[in-house]
Amino acid sequence: MRQAPATRRLLPPSATADAGRLIAARMVRAFADGIVSVLLPAHLTALGFSALEIGAIVTGTLIGSAVLTLGVGLLAHGHSPRRLLLAACALMAATGICFASASGFAPLLVVAIVGTLNPTAGDVSVFLPLEQSLLAGAAEPWDHPDLYARTNVAAAAAASLGALASAFPEPLARATGAPLSDAMRAGFVIYALAALVAAALYARLRSAPATPETASPRRPLERSRRVVLRLAALFSLDSFGGGFVVQSLLALWLFQRFQFSLADAAAFFFVAMILAGLSQLLSPRLATRIGLVRTMVYTHVPANAFLIVAALMPTAPLAVTFLLLRNALSSMDVPARQAFVMRVVPAEERAAAASVTNVPRSLGSGLAPLLSGALLARSSFGWPLLVAGALKISYDLLLLMAFRHHERDRTDATAW
Repeated sequence: MRQAPATRRLLPPSATADAGRLIAARMVRAFADGIVSVLLPAHLTALGFSALEIGAIVTGTLIGSAVLTLGVGLLAHGHSPRRLLLAACALMAATGICFASASGFAPLLVVAIVGTLNPTAGDVSVFLPLEQSLLAGAAEPWDHPDLYARTNVAAAAAASLGALASAFPEPLARATGAPLSDAMRAGFVIYALAALVAAALYARLRSAPATPETASPRRPLERSRRVVLRLAALFSLDSFGGGFVVQSLLALWLFQRFQFSLADAAAFFFVAMILAGLSQLLSPRLATRIGLVRTMVYTHVPANAFLIVAALMPTAPLAVTFLLLRNALSSMDVPARQAFVMRVVPAEERAAAASVTNVPRSLGSGLAPLLSGALLARSSFGWPLLVAGALKISYDLLLLMAFRHHERDRTDATAW
């Protein structure tokens, strides 16, 4: 099923209608994620939690998502992706309701571990491997980098609006006279409602019938295990570094270091996400010229250098300037990375490959927030930013050494 005329201009030429539905659902989820990623540290601080406790809850969200994502990704080859996405939406709705109603550290930690809450600027949830594999089947291979870029830009735009909307509890509390902590709970209700909207979009996905060429393998990653495990190991190092500066903890650092208000943080993350999203439109063009791996590395290294410089800045305007410079480059690797992973594995192993390469990312980023919270509990200096930048530059150099001559790192249609 091909695109309707209204969407043909917004998607690559070979994309189907399912690509539009997947992008719309991703935007809905990203808007909700943008709200709660900024609201989460402020809400937990208002409840009286320490920086270490907040770091523990953020760690719980990422580790729980990693385990769930791994299970879903490895089982996806034998089950309907649409049904798995609908089940994930049900879990997302339950997560929002629980965070809106609970106040104690123990119950919130449990919900963080078993739920779908996303404290980062990107998508590290159970939805990710399913959507990536379905998107790969919703367009021809030569359109994959462009399709992933447009998907990520749309999600980043929605997430930036969500981050901007996260400032609503303060005026809501003033207008109603309700405690600020109660007004913040409304953000998690919005998160639960977004799950229902996403579910309605996923329910309209068409199920492709199995064919001998696309039949499920007896074991996931039967043909591509070696390259997927190498990529997973490298991605875990990148995400471990990124875990020190997930959006919720970066917001906490801005609150502590420069006394940002919730409105200040909302405005900053709005601009940061817009920059990160728009920059991804350049990624397919750059990849056409220099290749997917070089695109990933040559944009990521300067971004992480800016992150290190931001940690050393003595004033808020200087720190924000370098953080925004970082965001203008830091996400250009995302569509190239997603296209590269889908390119080096056979079609029937895409969901498992997306899961196995993203789960170490979640685990790696999940271990770091607790350490980042401990650092912020001792000092408001930007130690988490310094550590993150150094680790992520190490990943960039190792990735370039391992895959710069990879025989399938090509983006033109003749590679197929």
